[in-house]
Amino acid sequence: MTDQTKRVMDALGYTFHDEALLRRALTHPSAGKEDNQRLEFLGDAVLQYLMSDRLYRNHPSDREGSLTHMRALLVCEAALSPIAQRLGIGEALVMDRGEEMTGGRTKPSVLCDAMEAVLAAVCLDGGMDAARAVMERCWPSESEVSRPMQDSKGRLQEILQQNGGETPSYRITGTSGPPHAPVFEAAVFRGDREIGRGTGKTKKQAEQAAAMAALNGLEKKDETETNSDKR
Repeated sequence: MTDQTKRVMDALGYTFHDEALLRRALTHPSAGKEDNQRLEFLGDAVLQYLMSDRLYRNHPSDREGSLTHMRALLVCEAALSPIAQRLGIGEALVMDRGEEMTGGRTKPSVLCDAMEAVLAAVCLDGGMDAARAVMERCWPSESEVSRPMQDSKGRLQEILQQNGGETPSYRITGTSGPPHAPVFEAAVFRGDREIGRGTGKTKKQAEQAAAMAALNGLEKKDETETNSDKR
C-alpha cells in the first residue's frame, strides 16, 4: 500500500479487509488496467440510497420535492469533488502521465467518479453500514450545503450565457397539494427546449429545483462526452 492510499484510508476512518478494492477504486481508466468505473457505477447507487435514507429520516415533514432538491445538492459533482480533495483521493489516484499532465488529479469529474468508487469499495468490503458510517463522517450536513444551492438559478444562467448563449426562462407548470400547503412544479427552458424540472413549497424554490436539475443534466452530459472522447 502506498503512503497516499494509506492516508486515504485513515481519512475515511475505515480499515479495509481487502485492500485491493481500495486500490481499484483509486485506479483511473487511463491507467490501462482494471479501473474504477464499475465501482463508480455501484457507488452512485449506494450513495443515492444512503442519502435518500438519511434525508427521509432527518426531515420527516418535508415533501418529495424538497427531499429531492437536498439530495441533488449532496450527491452532485460539486459536492463530491471537494470531499474527495479533502480525503486526499486526487493525490492517491493511479493514472497515466498524460492524464496527470492535463490536471487529472484535480478535475471535478475525475474526483467525483473516484469518490463514488471509494464508497462502493467500502460497501463491498464492510457492508452498507460501513458505507453509511463513511458517508456520515465525510459528507457535509444539509445545512452546510443549502446556502450555495440557493443560487442554482444564477449558476445555470452563467453557464448557459457563456459564449453568447441564451438566458434560461422559467415556467410554473403545475400545483398540487392542499390549499394551505401547495407544492409548485416549475420547468426551465433553454430557448424552446425544456432542460430541467423541479418542485418546491414556493414558486421560487420550484424554480431553484428546476435549475439544479438542469445543472445535474449538464454535468452528466459533460461526463458522457468526456468518457466518449477517451474511447
